[in-house]
Amino acid sequence: MLPEWLESELDTVPDFDAFAGAEELARLLEAVAAAHPDVATLRVVGESRQGEPLLCLTIGSPGPAEALVFGLPHPNEPIGGLTAVHLARRLCADAQLRARLGHRWHVIACIDPDGLRLNEGWLRGPFTREHYARHFYRPAGRDQIEWTFPLDYKDAHFDTPLPETRALMRLIDEHRPELVCSLHNSELGGVYYYLSRTEPALYPILQEVPERLGLPLHRGEPEAPHIVRYADGVYRVGSIRRAYDRMAEQGQLWSGDSGDNTASYASRHGALTLISELPYWIDPTADDETPTGTSYAEALAGKAAAVAELAEVLQRGLDAVQADLVTPDSPYWRATRFFAGLMARTAESTAARARLPESDRPATVAEVTTLAGDGHSFQLRYGGILLRGLDDELAAGNRAEPIARTRARTAARYERWLAADPASAYAVIPIRSLVATQYAATVATAAHLAGPCGRGASRAE
Repeated sequence: MLPEWLESELDTVPDFDAFAGAEELARLLEAVAAAHPDVATLRVVGESRQGEPLLCLTIGSPGPAEALVFGLPHPNEPIGGLTAVHLARRLCADAQLRARLGHRWHVIACIDPDGLRLNEGWLRGPFTREHYARHFYRPAGRDQIEWTFPLDYKDAHFDTPLPETRALMRLIDEHRPELVCSLHNSELGGVYYYLSRTEPALYPILQEVPERLGLPLHRGEPEAPHIVRYADGVYRVGSIRRAYDRMAEQGQLWSGDSGDNTASYASRHGALTLISELPYWIDPTADDETPTGTSYAEALAGKAAAVAELAEVLQRGLDAVQADLVTPDSPYWRATRFFAGLMARTAESTAARARLPESDRPATVAEVTTLAGDGHSFQLRYGGILLRGLDDELAAGNRAEPIARTRARTAARYERWLAADPASAYAVIPIRSLVATQYAATVATAAHLAGPCGRGASRAE
């Protein structure tokens, strides 16, 4: 059973008709600050690459512990913007809640306003897979705030953090937070979480929150093979270092060109990092661990084939138009170049896993649908970015014949991918349920740290 106070907090989350864009999130945070000048202070903590001010609302007085919460670590993940605003409102309005959670809070509703603007075409719906994918944008690795923290591990090095990343680094170093919440979301399936260290007493609450709201836990394939499972739907935060070591064990050279993540950087101060991943659509099989007649190797091979097809389409499109681009450094082309290489490597590594002896076992229903869903999602996402890049060229007046020819060829393949996507099997999740899950996980984790088994315990892994 959830604690009574947490049940009450779920009831504070309002209904939402749409996600909020960059300007709206800034206005909402400004309104919270204006309504509560006695407990909240709004300040600019940096600028985006396009010169947009990065707003941080500090709530409460200095005390035994600090917490940092930020939305839009990836700009295609807008649930966290609404979660951050609701968290700020509740903390400002309820002194008893502030006392229960025992932190001074630093809340950023949107850390990537530039990238969010490139997703605003789908934020107000309709919330179909096609509408989402055709207006989707996710940055190249070196343009992702979450993955551009400094890295110096063996021969993996990165020392060019983005301006937005530097703003987070300054906040982390200034306030040495006990808790960091990076508000992510996934796309399809069930709810899952990442923690930067083991916290067994917290797992049942994190698991029960989505169940209370009618959402399944994710029990299928994790996002990467090296990810450690703590409990159902709860994983250890991914690490560049562990990914590096796993590749080395398999005789592969490190191929990454981006940096480390928030959790790694915040760990220098002993922070517990929570990442809450929530989908837009429910896959009803996301938590079904029933064995199937399909082998795990076959399921992996199917994903590898789908991702290899995508990589070929992206690279072929790039090769056909590269010499004729008038906006070669646009976000769409930077992303397409990055994902063409990433998808090719993903296809190779997934196919290699399919050939391992341990993959010769029955796959669960959740594993089969997760792997197939990944393949479809990647095709729609990154094929959509390629189409947006081509449309951007046409809108800029580029009438070069390779642009039009590649646009037509890519669109035809994209239509086939759309037709193969089992979208009718997926239910759209009410935005309120998503925000409520993420909000409850955030405050439950803060309360856990403030409790008798939290703050007095070791803050090291």
